[in-house]
Amino acid sequence: MTNPLLDFSGLPHFGQIEAEHVLPAIEQVLHDNRQQLSQLLAQTKPYTWGNLMQALQEMDDRLSRVWSPVSHLNAVKNSEQLRQAHEHCLPLLSEYHTQMGQNNDLYDAINSLVNSTDYAYLDTAQKKILSNQQRDFHLSGIDLDEDKKQQFKAIKQELSQLKSRYENNVLDATNGWEKHITTKTKLSGLPDSALAMARQAAQLDDANNTDVYLFNLQFPSYFAIMTHADDRELRQEFYTAYVTRASDQGPNAGQWDNTELMERIVFLRQKLAQLLNFKHYADYSLATKMADSSDDVIDFLEQLAEKSKPIAEQDLQELRDFAQQELGLNDIQAWDLNYVAEKLRLHQYQLSQEILKPYFPEHQVLEGLFAIVKRLYGIDVSAVAGVETWHPDVRFYEITDAQGTLRGQFYLDLYARPHKRGGAWMDECLLRYAHNGVVQIPVTYLTCNLTPPIGENPALFTHDEVTTLFHEFGHGLQHMLTQVDYTAVSGINGVAWDAVELPSQFMENWCWQQESLNLMAKHYQTGETLPDELFAKMNAAKNFQSGLQMLRQVEFSLFDFTLHIHYQCTEKHQVQEILNATREQVALIKPPEFNRFQHGFSHIFAGGYAAGYYSYKWAEVLSADAFSLFEEHGIFDPQTGQRFMQTILETGGVEDPMDLFIRFRGRKPSIDALLRHSGIKPK
Repeated sequence: MTNPLLDFSGLPHFGQIEAEHVLPAIEQVLHDNRQQLSQLLAQTKPYTWGNLMQALQEMDDRLSRVWSPVSHLNAVKNSEQLRQAHEHCLPLLSEYHTQMGQNNDLYDAINSLVNSTDYAYLDTAQKKILSNQQRDFHLSGIDLDEDKKQQFKAIKQELSQLKSRYENNVLDATNGWEKHITTKTKLSGLPDSALAMARQAAQLDDANNTDVYLFNLQFPSYFAIMTHADDRELRQEFYTAYVTRASDQGPNAGQWDNTELMERIVFLRQKLAQLLNFKHYADYSLATKMADSSDDVIDFLEQLAEKSKPIAEQDLQELRDFAQQELGLNDIQAWDLNYVAEKLRLHQYQLSQEILKPYFPEHQVLEGLFAIVKRLYGIDVSAVAGVETWHPDVRFYEITDAQGTLRGQFYLDLYARPHKRGGAWMDECLLRYAHNGVVQIPVTYLTCNLTPPIGENPALFTHDEVTTLFHEFGHGLQHMLTQVDYTAVSGINGVAWDAVELPSQFMENWCWQQESLNLMAKHYQTGETLPDELFAKMNAAKNFQSGLQMLRQVEFSLFDFTLHIHYQCTEKHQVQEILNATREQVALIKPPEFNRFQHGFSHIFAGGYAAGYYSYKWAEVLSADAFSLFEEHGIFDPQTGQRFMQTILETGGVEDPMDLFIRFRGRKPSIDALLRHSGIKPK
């Protein structure tokens, strides 16, 4: 059988990859890597960069080229067959990585290179890779006795499987609930675009559904109900279904329940951290982050909570007063919040997401985004035809610099659809590295779940959706514009996790500037740019309810971090207790008893943000302060743009993020810009 996953001659063959290809390809590349490692370690010493590290880099890249398209397809085109193949590979991969991290001969070889006379002649990136490798050996249990090494290995294998099951449960629970509505009056308040989206969804589900509206828990559909539906019982029904996904509550109670998985995941993380002599998993997590200590993180989050809480209290009282006086709601509930907020925004600013949508047609947003990065960094983005993708809606682009050099490429998958994981993310397809003068061009996946086109009209995005796209593109730029030639520290690799959100949150700022909006906000029918009056309303409403939004993110961050500090390795369930305690500490709005937000919190239970969700706020301090330099010199100042590209986007994980920030900004970061941008501190 010719296996498309083992063809490394170019981009992944998404049109040919089947579930049956996955396990054989992984088994083959793991076998080849192990064989090559044995040969490397058996060679005549001394070890050099060329005869050891270069080969290790090639091994890592080979494995990445096989696994990347598999894990990506599992997220964007999930099927039972692919899911099973993916699950079968997880323990194999976990075992391989643990073996690499606990290989004493490899550890000795790397140490011998560090202690050799050749070390002085290595460049900064090479030395950083070796330093990271030494650190990661200790984090992988190299110092443990044999019995504890086996415990570590077993924990890592089980965690990889549990996290995958958690994510699958969230996906299945999201796809497992929908509602067909035949009475249009029940949908009072919904804009025509939301109704058209629901009719289109019903007809895609069944061509005979000509008079049916289909709503589900994919975010564009769910958000339309929660924001616009006048029917309070309908909002409560959708809210209940959404916040009880994959839990013991709600309409599908117990069907895809993540309760035991969450408890086991955190239990195993604490056990793993304790094996390595860390006090708790939060300290283990910080070993690869900017923050110096758990106390620093807690102090940072509590400082944000303290500064934002008075504003949040005003926001909430404003909502309650408006709901009572204008909407007749005396007991505002969780399922009322988005609805009331949208009505209040319309009342105060004569502005809603719906009013703005006609000015953000997909083609114009993309054209504007590409024009913005060209003005900032001197790069050109152009579409490439004829590339195999996993869905007809997916497109492919390339980035070239001012000299015409190809810098990177990316797949763009914009719309929500069934069998696709929710949320938005950037992931690596190919990493940049150079060998013998040949550079492998970095390629990335940019994935969103935005509103799809409806009928003959183009996709029309909310301003929030535009901001999401800019966020992910910022991640993509760091991956694609890197000038580092070693996979371990190119792009986002080797970057401290609490700094990795800097480029993404930084890009969001251009969604709020009139000069940049003029490049992308044009009415899909008339071509009219966003009127000054609408921009003024947008700007006035920018920090609408910002105190509550800030407090909500602090709540999530504190819950994640304190969970990974205080969870005790006992049989008792504690996740809900710790979440409740966090809410008592910082939240102003207490959700109903049946709320099971944590059962769908994939960032921390299935993704890379365990004891790291605070990174969004930590990096937002950096991004807000970085943007303040553009505010001083002009948002398209070419010198500032080049400086940001060279110090942040091109450097990968070669240097400490704080040193890079200081080099760009001229000083350490200040929280003031974030508070000012959020409306919490006066301008």
